[in-house]
Amino acid sequence: QLQASGGGLVQAGDSLKLSCQASGRSFSSYTVGWFRRAPGKEREFVAALRLRDRSTSYADSVKGRFTISRDNAKTTVYLQMNSLSPEDTAVYFCAAAERLIVSSFSNQNVYNYWGQGTLVTVSS
Repeated sequence: QLQASGGGLVQAGDSLKLSCQASGRSFSSYTVGWFRRAPGKEREFVAALRLRDRSTSYADSVKGRFTISRDNAKTTVYLQMNSLSPEDTAVYFCAAAERLIVSSFSNQNVYNYWGQGTLVTVSS
């Protein structure tokens, strides 16, 4: 089970940190990804991290602004979002999948565990 939290209303240029808490099983062999769905748009990939070796992947739109990380217990994955803009407004979801290769991190179809989403609203 995955629980996403940390969303809220911020102003352009602000920062926000999302958390994805895993429970019910060991996710140490999993990759956890963050995806988002903006109003009127399809869900898109944001970032992913393989918990075992900390391999990461980022969407071009967030590179240099967002950082994905995990805690040492491998039960929580964070998404630090800096320099937020109104274009980042979306519902953010975390998802998990096992035994992914880096090239498949951005493919939402391979993720079989999904959290409920947390809303991030960035005002201009």
